[in-house]
Amino acid sequence: MAPALVDYAAAEKELYEFDDLKIGVKGLVDAGVTHIPRFFIHPPECRANNSSTPQKNGADGVEIPVIDLQGFNENDDRRVKMVNAMRYACATWGFFQIVNHGVPVAVMEEMVESIRRFHEQPQEAKMEWYSRDFSRTVNYYSSGDIKGRAQPVPAEWKDTLSCRAADDQWDFDALPELCRHEMKEYMKNVIDLQEKLSELMSEALGLSKDHLSSTGYLKSIKLSGHYYPACPEPDLTLGTIKHSDPSLLTLVLQDKSNGLQVLHNDLWVDVPKVDGAFVANIGDFMQDRIKPCGPIKELLSDNSPPIYRITSYEEFMRHYRVVGQIGGRALPHFKL
Repeated sequence: MAPALVDYAAAEKELYEFDDLKIGVKGLVDAGVTHIPRFFIHPPECRANNSSTPQKNGADGVEIPVIDLQGFNENDDRRVKMVNAMRYACATWGFFQIVNHGVPVAVMEEMVESIRRFHEQPQEAKMEWYSRDFSRTVNYYSSGDIKGRAQPVPAEWKDTLSCRAADDQWDFDALPELCRHEMKEYMKNVIDLQEKLSELMSEALGLSKDHLSSTGYLKSIKLSGHYYPACPEPDLTLGTIKHSDPSLLTLVLQDKSNGLQVLHNDLWVDVPKVDGAFVANIGDFMQDRIKPCGPIKELLSDNSPPIYRITSYEEFMRHYRVVGQIGGRALPHFKL
């Protein structure tokens, strides 16, 4: 029997009460629930089993671009190919996979395993990290961003460990001991990869290779480790709703469970797990918490006027939290 439609306004109090328990979705699974709480139930039209059949990557000529960074600084011809591949991927997809990027596979695998280890430790051991005060260096929380939304919406079936640099400087000693070493090694390598991608993105825009790095927009980095426990009623909920990312660039490290999809030409496309690869997503905004951000002046002309107005990260995020939680995009709000 299909469940009745959920009154999310009425269920919101139950969601907040669940959040106050600080047990996360994993706590529900460990408690042996056989039916998910109603605040996790998504409208029928939004559920994965009722969406249009996703396009398989590579079918009918639809294939997510792959950028091979082998020989990044060794050959001018290779460099030109990388820049052209970056330009194509950003302009036509906004997503691409990265291979031969220099991050050791062992470091990537240990990162995934350490996140799993954190989420699967006894509940009382991780409750001290549970908080929605996102000014903190470390946050463990559940069900996505449930506070400050414009309207009540269903919760996401996931737990998250989120870590960020304070003033763009990583204090690795402040991270959970259970995954501290793995995070430190992973971030050291990802920061190096970020520099490579920053150069390629700058050159793909026709700018000097150090343009984006000189702006400081890529200095703010956040690491989020999502965990999706087995759900007793998976057809009723979602681990992550459709969304765009409020950042310049997101690097996704998948485990072997798959499930990631991207939207291309109004069609959802499966993103297969490729061993040793990252999935990159061009976000809505160049993240910088201090100075206002707007179109790159070097790219503007009478024939190419600005599309978006100057704004700040704080203003952007205020609007993103309103529309992003209901599957919308914040960027159109800032069009001139």
